[in-house]
Amino acid sequence: MRASERAYATLLDEIQTGTLAPGTVLGEVEQSSRLGVSRTPLREALRRLASDGLVAQASARVTVVAGIDADDIRALFDLRRALETEAARLAAQRGDRRVFHALAAEFARVDTADADRYYALIARFDSAIDAAVDNAYLSSALRSVRTHLVRVRRMARDNPLRLSASAREHELIARAIGGGDPELAAHATHVHLHNAFTTILEALTEDPS
Repeated sequence: MRASERAYATLLDEIQTGTLAPGTVLGEVEQSSRLGVSRTPLREALRRLASDGLVAQASARVTVVAGIDADDIRALFDLRRALETEAARLAAQRGDRRVFHALAAEFARVDTADADRYYALIARFDSAIDAAVDNAYLSSALRSVRTHLVRVRRMARDNPLRLSASAREHELIARAIGGGDPELAAHATHVHLHNAFTTILEALTEDPS
């Protein structure tokens, strides 16, 4: 792996998990030393993160981790709703039904107390959607949304009731796709996104930091 890719992957993970909080200054000297790369690959990594919308220039020489607030989340979910409902509809028309029946069974029995394992299952579900849709443009747009979604999902990780409900919602979406029902798949996705959005906004209101 190239030095710039390694630096990008590390910083991306730290931003998504909250290790690097919004507003954290990413000084070139400090980050180069910490990540064990020279300043040129670090700058390449920072440019990619800026393109992702995850870092911003506070001034000509100061790069910081970008913030995310209620307006950002609302805008993200506006786009996510449009993309994911259409992706679910197309997956129900084009996908391998056996794959989604199997995923539905996994969602039915997944232990959401293990959040990391649960989100790994969601990642596999997302990959199955992308494969079923087989549309590079739609998949690229969804990947961009998911990059930001990882940050937002942290706000619901410690809500066991929400994670349990999310598993049931994903089970219904997967069963609808597996059953070849495009409208039910789209509707179930819309309901899931509404519930997720509401929960995240509530969490943000309770903990405005």
